[in-house]
Amino acid sequence: MNQVIETIKNRRSVRKYQKNQIKDEELEKILESAIHAPTGHNEQPWHFTIIQDKDLINQINKGAKEVMSRMDVEWISQMGQTENLHIFHHAPTVIIVSARKDAVTPIPDCSAAVQNMLLTAESMDIGSCWIGFAKYHFLKIENMKKFSIPENYEVHFGVSLGYKVKKNPKPLPRNQNVFNYFR
Repeated sequence: MNQVIETIKNRRSVRKYQKNQIKDEELEKILESAIHAPTGHNEQPWHFTIIQDKDLINQINKGAKEVMSRMDVEWISQMGQTENLHIFHHAPTVIIVSARKDAVTPIPDCSAAVQNMLLTAESMDIGSCWIGFAKYHFLKIENMKKFSIPENYEVHFGVSLGYKVKKNPKPLPRNQNVFNYFR
């Protein structure tokens, strides 16, 4: 099978990581793949904040959960109140993905970059998970400043990265009844 298709089909969200840090060369390949994602009008509006300090990762986790616990959406509030939940699953590397607020298509652009990172990580047998909850910590301007996220940028996602504790489970069946053809 084509290696790209195989990587796409094998990728899973990983929520258990080894404690050891990923290699710098691997991180650089993952980041390089992010900036090669397509963007609306080729704006490349993204910014990536790489965090490998366990204490800082834990601070973001705590801050995000505090915001989540006060939200009106019940399931998000309950997750924020779950003591043993770590939104980054104790990954040794976290990438915070932000984009310019005035960009034409910031969320699709950042989403494409995240997908590239996830697939590149999988191709190197590195676990990853797309984390939407990360943005909640950065609703406070002081947290944006602390992590040197540029002015006029907004955090959209986080990505956790680390070596997998165990191999990916077998792929789950996918709903094939989602296509309409007009030929």
